[in-house]
Amino acid sequence: MIVSGCLLGINCAYDGSGRFDANVVELLDKRTIIPVCPEQLGGLPTPRLPCEIRGGTGEDVLEKKARVVSETGEDVTDNFLRGAKETLKIAERFNCQWAILKRKSPSCSPDGHYDGTFAGEFVEGLGVTAKTLQLQGILLFTSNELQAQDEQTKT
Repeated sequence: MIVSGCLLGINCAYDGSGRFDANVVELLDKRTIIPVCPEQLGGLPTPRLPCEIRGGTGEDVLEKKARVVSETGEDVTDNFLRGAKETLKIAERFNCQWAILKRKSPSCSPDGHYDGTFAGEFVEGLGVTAKTLQLQGILLFTSNELQAQDEQTKT
């Protein structure tokens, strides 16, 4: 199972911190997990400037209809595409069927991201890596969805 590294407390988020999610760690205890950070795999440093998808969604980026830009306007689309491809390679190599991904990320988010204006506007749509994984049949979950699914299986 692929998991956004930041959710495991790995300091790979854009600001150099982790986004440790105790629920994810607890729910995945005793399961084989593979932490990834698509931005790092794509060659971006940590820390790095915040980035957002401008002009669409991750799918639009894959179709070359939208770009990923940093807060200063630098085009980092190629890094995001490279990171998505590398993450997919890892998922395929280890036959991963699921991915637990960080919400709101322009790479990882399975349920929406910021709109590219850096004004805090949230839009529906998958991040670049999330869409890449989904196109290959990998099931995408947020930590909230994982927790809800686990609670359902206990009842």
